Amino acid sequence: HYWYQMYVDDLPAWALVGDFGDGRGDHDEGGDVFIWTHKKFDFGVNSNQFVDVNVTTGNRVKLQPGITLHFTYQVNWKTSSISFENRFDKYLDPTFFQHRIHWFSIFNSFMMVIFLVGLVAMILMRTLRKDYARYGREDDTLDDIERDIGEEYGWKQVHGDVFRPPPNLMWFSTVVGVGYQLAVSAIAVILFAIAGELYTGRGSLLTTIIFVYAATSPVCGFFGGGLYLRQGGKEWIKQTALSAALFPAFVCGIAFAINFIAIYYHASRAIPFTTMLVVLAIWLFVIVPLTLVGAVLGRNLTGTASNPCRVNPLPRAIPEKKWFMEPLVIVLLGGVLPFGSIFIEMYFIFTSFWAYKIYYVFGFMLLVFLILVVVVVCVVIVCTYFLLNAEDYRWQWTSFLAGASISVYIYLYSIYYFVFKTKMYGAFQTSFYFGYMFILSAGVGVLCGTLGYIGANLFVRQIYRNVKID
Repeated sequence: HYWYQMYVDDLPAWALVGDFGDGRGDHDEGGDVFIWTHKKFDFGVNSNQFVDVNVTTGNRVKLQPGITLHFTYQVNWKTSSISFENRFDKYLDPTFFQHRIHWFSIFNSFMMVIFLVGLVAMILMRTLRKDYARYGREDDTLDDIERDIGEEYGWKQVHGDVFRPPPNLMWFSTVVGVGYQLAVSAIAVILFAIAGELYTGRGSLLTTIIFVYAATSPVCGFFGGGLYLRQGGKEWIKQTALSAALFPAFVCGIAFAINFIAIYYHASRAIPFTTMLVVLAIWLFVIVPLTLVGAVLGRNLTGTASNPCRVNPLPRAIPEKKWFMEPLVIVLLGGVLPFGSIFIEMYFIFTSFWAYKIYYVFGFMLLVFLILVVVVVCVVIVCTYFLLNAEDYRWQWTSFLAGASISVYIYLYSIYYFVFKTKMYGAFQTSFYFGYMFILSAGVGVLCGTLGYIGANLFVRQIYRNVKID
């Protein structure tokens, strides 16, 4: 079947354009093609306001070369008892979104949180306690020569390098600052959606996302600029410019490229050129100045380094270790459990975005988001502990990428969803789907990467603050 969607006073309505053969299958090779030439509109009105819209089709005509088609329509007006505030209720699908599978996924994720929190607590309370006892015993019973030739091992050995600035510091501080901004924006948008029922207005959710992201630009400059200065960065103006431009340029570059394809195909999804100019103006006159303000505040308020351990002048050699302790393996495995905690919710979000369902259970989304935060932090703390225990001090990028690797699994799932759950085809639909799924995956990845780095940073500072270093 071929469907189209229209809006009447923000109320969506769907109807058939045409079909194949007997109309019962999606496609009948070699069969006849038919088109529906009559449209019947039923409008429900309450106090001069549209509260109900229905569109039905009729008069099925077989398409033939040289045929003349006559399109007709019919409009019926009726008084409805539906209130204006409740006119979207019929579009909601409680049997789909509040299915027991949805509740089961929340429960499953909650049990995962309990398991991970228990695992982290065991590391903090038992394993680290044994490490502290071992290090303390060695410090008390061994003299300097014996300590130098002894068999000390573990995370204490890298205390002189663990707070060494990561490579590509400017890019690292920028993506962490963007992650802070995305986290604050995500929480704000979800709360606004819960309080304001944004699904009732066409484009309201997208407008809210743009407004909130622009308004939270100081967050990116504050945390990114402060981190850059604490790690010894000198080119703060360049870092601030990168923070203001990185994510907007990434999103707008992909969105505008898709838009040019839409214009080429004369699609209704094409964004007018004036709207593109408005988006650029928001970036230039709102995001850039607010990011600069945040960077100045971050430099002045949080720009002083306070590491528990001194950094050695020369970096320590990283010993050989098992293959599963390599940073690349840790990074790839770090996103498995976080993706598992949101897997079912991603299905509901994808279905609402690509399959004509209105997503309205933002309370579920908030709960899943909080579960995701706990899972990412716990997983990355465990990964960081194993990495440091293998005497590998490259934890900053590893902790960020371990959390960010969830984006790989989200994008792989989007490929599966495209192949098995949608019937999209053609250059425009394919580019439209995978382009916006790439933006979504990257955004979630940067957000989760920042959450992972925050948790790992607190963990590392805590364990090295409590150990005696000579």
